[in-house]
Amino acid sequence: MKGMKEMDLASIIRNIPDFPKAGIQFKDITTLLKNHDAFRQAVDSLYHLFKDQEVDIVVGIEARGFILGSVVAYLLDAGFVPVRKKGKLPAAVRSKTYDLEYGSATLEMHLDAIEKNQKVVIIDDLLATGGTVRAVCEMIEEAGGEIAGIAFLIELESLQGRKAIDKYQVYSLIKLD
Repeated sequence: MKGMKEMDLASIIRNIPDFPKAGIQFKDITTLLKNHDAFRQAVDSLYHLFKDQEVDIVVGIEARGFILGSVVAYLLDAGFVPVRKKGKLPAAVRSKTYDLEYGSATLEMHLDAIEKNQKVVIIDDLLATGGTVRAVCEMIEEAGGEIAGIAFLIELESLQGRKAIDKYQVYSLIKLD
């Protein structure tokens, strides 16, 4: 980010009312992703959170966590593991069902994705109620991985998602009500 003026990333994210259902204010990060400077600032900021730590694997949560997490994994010289919605991975999986702010879902990770004692960083676009990321943490720990930190592009503070993951080091680049 040398020579670049720091941008207000929150101002670049588009709100989509009533998506995916009535009452939800969807945070559309495609407006940030298409902006070269904003995307670079977000990725660089996530990378700098973990650059001085030993990180073996970055886990990205479907689907927008893939975009940010894979680039951060590359910069950290770490492997990347996708956590996907049920039925999307081809090999044997570990599964977790959890509650969302508007329903429930099941996530899966390959059984061989995380090895015992690997240092894992989780990257996702949004922290809301914390149910999704808590399910991912449980799968990583069941596999024997150690969570070195969790980072989000956006945190919706009013939903108090940090409470679900308060035993971990958690970072958010943008905090919104």
